[in-house]
Amino acid sequence: MLYREALNKAMDELMEKDKTIVILGEDVGFYGGNYRVTEGLYAKYGEKRVIDTPIAENSIVGNAVGMAIGGLRPVAEIMTVNFSLIAYDQIVNQAAKIRYMSGGEVAVPITVRMPQGVAVQLAAQHSQSFERIFASVPGLRVFTASDSITAYHGLKQAILLDDPVVFLEHELLYAKDFDFVYIPEFDITKQRVIKEGDDITLVSYLKMLHDSLEAVKEVEKTLGISVEVIELTSLNPLNLEKVYESVKKTKRFVIVAEEPKAGSFTAEIVSRVLENNFYDLDAPPIRICGEDVPTPYNRKLELASIPTPDKIAKKIIEWGKENGI
Repeated sequence: MLYREALNKAMDELMEKDKTIVILGEDVGFYGGNYRVTEGLYAKYGEKRVIDTPIAENSIVGNAVGMAIGGLRPVAEIMTVNFSLIAYDQIVNQAAKIRYMSGGEVAVPITVRMPQGVAVQLAAQHSQSFERIFASVPGLRVFTASDSITAYHGLKQAILLDDPVVFLEHELLYAKDFDFVYIPEFDITKQRVIKEGDDITLVSYLKMLHDSLEAVKEVEKTLGISVEVIELTSLNPLNLEKVYESVKKTKRFVIVAEEPKAGSFTAEIVSRVLENNFYDLDAPPIRICGEDVPTPYNRKLELASIPTPDKIAKKIIEWGKENGI
């Protein structure tokens, strides 16, 4: 199933059963969404439930908060995470705080969907990753969708929660075709083991998960080892039990993310692994991240600014050899 189709299917199935679920955002209606995620929903559910908005992100989220307080379950689409900064006050100071400040009396079941990351030559203002910004906000749940399984099951779970959720997607995944299975017991707050292994624990999410899986082939061939790969599906709440169990087995830890290294969310993951698994580790953890530069427009420079399968493999192999693997 295509990634975008999985997202569409999740919303369609829930909207069919629950009339309180509405969608709002720029071009989500008649046009079908900038990435075709909401295609067909306008024709099926009409303009009162699939609402085209002006180009005004603060208003989109602000209206969604009001809808949620009034008893609806809005799904607000922000065209890219870069524009979420315009709505940052509504997301952080309103959506994330109201349920707590009302003593639990007022729920805010809002889901804010948005893609992030480096696509192809969209330049610095349209190529950012902001998981570190949102995942550090108390009261705000932050989920990621790396394939059609997490896109479908995760978005459903997000929409049905009574808490505000930032649901992060990736611009280069929408047209990707992934294996898909129904998982009735799926829980996005529990990280997924994608590939089992014995010698290194590698953690990643969004597009970097797939680049890491590609890199792992070369790592295993060169070092003669096996790598366990875990997908981070939930950044807040951050349940790392599967990661801790894996590190206890493999004794080595690698995390790969597209965001710049300085202040990245990878530092939070590594610090928690060190707190929990310090005496299990046989080597210092390694973070493989984007460079600390605004994303260049030039394609060669753009690729130089982020991890790629070749660079991921090279760094892990060098680190492995330095640490006796």
